[in-house]
Amino acid sequence: MPEVKVGLIGFGTVGAGTVEVLANNRKLIEDRVGAAVALKRIADLDIQSDRGVKVDRGLLTTDAMEIINDPEIDVVVELIGGCDEAMEYILMAMERGKHVVTANKALIAQHGHQLFEAAERCGVDIAFEASVGGGIPIIRALREGLAANQIQAVLAILNGTSNYILTRMTEEGLSFGDALALAQRLGYAEADSTLDIDGSDAAHKLTIIVSLVFGYPCKYEDVYREGIDEISPEDIQFAAEFGYCVKLLAIARRVDDQIEARLHPAFVPLDHILANVKEAYNAIYIEGDFVGPTLFYGLGAGRRPTGSAVVSDIMDIARNQIKGIARRVSPLSFARSPVVELSLRPMDQVICDYYFRVSAVDRPGVLSRISGVLGANNISIASVIQKKREAHGSVPVVMLTHEARERDVRKSLEIIDKLDVVTEKTVLFRVEKKTDI
Repeated sequence: MPEVKVGLIGFGTVGAGTVEVLANNRKLIEDRVGAAVALKRIADLDIQSDRGVKVDRGLLTTDAMEIINDPEIDVVVELIGGCDEAMEYILMAMERGKHVVTANKALIAQHGHQLFEAAERCGVDIAFEASVGGGIPIIRALREGLAANQIQAVLAILNGTSNYILTRMTEEGLSFGDALALAQRLGYAEADSTLDIDGSDAAHKLTIIVSLVFGYPCKYEDVYREGIDEISPEDIQFAAEFGYCVKLLAIARRVDDQIEARLHPAFVPLDHILANVKEAYNAIYIEGDFVGPTLFYGLGAGRRPTGSAVVSDIMDIARNQIKGIARRVSPLSFARSPVVELSLRPMDQVICDYYFRVSAVDRPGVLSRISGVLGANNISIASVIQKKREAHGSVPVVMLTHEARERDVRKSLEIIDKLDVVTEKTVLFRVEKKTDI
């Protein structure tokens, strides 16, 4: 039987999951690939700690170059994270004719196009299924399964930590701080969960999705991003009264010859399937012009789901290896650049519905002053809720708008927040229309 030899750089959580899948499902993998997939070497700075998986100690090394320079190793799996060192290892592996598998979303989002060019130059494959959605096979679905479709929109929940926090805030009325502390105690959030909370993690994944869907060289820094740390139980409650829930939503949408690429908290209709994605789960909702709506759902992180995705890439490359082929599908699915040149739509040009919560003094004429500012900036109100006076004398004036342009919204709120009847900065959420999804 043919044999494909693998070297693993990084033996942390995902590395251990990869080793576990390769060991536990060895026979299944051989039967499906038609070749033995053999783990020849594992490199990590720490080779003493117990990873919870059985491994031959003779496979372990602290020197990643032993893998890079081994002529027998066909596939190098990079699982150390970060950018600089990982980039260096991957480029050296490619230059030596080795195929590469990585789960490194930050690296692909920030330097993917450089890596793809290097892979083409070296005649090798680079695979990154595990970089988005953990065990959800979304990369392969976009590259191949949905390749015949013009993708019209992608709406996604791409970070399990933030989704768990929002679930607890919604179902138990917890504050953000209390929900975060609970997530940390239960292991859903790291001690330093900044990249999850501020949206960086999900924005990296959205960058990759935009590049796959539109063939557009999307840059991470160009994706609009907001986190969840300023969401309050009060706004979640108002969302429910209007028929919505709050999700950290990744949006990729084509509008004419422009692409919207934005990641922020949003009101999602309660009757949409994404509203039922709870706890630490991820989901990617995709609309194609021929396939219609599709949903990919599952665990977006964790040792075993992510290890499953890594091994699926190893198997894909192994199949090519025994057939003597490489680069059957280009990394971003496009063999050549799309005919229509696209550009990213500036955030201030985005048009959608909005939610505002204005804290104002309880005085006649307040609502008319607020609505007057909105009207002067081409923003019309669809619904209003005005609550009773709070202890400090303010009342929340809550409203949904019809479609408005972000630039006009920002200008209006800047004026409204300076009114002498407004006591706090106005809260804003963007709203996904019920008729659209």
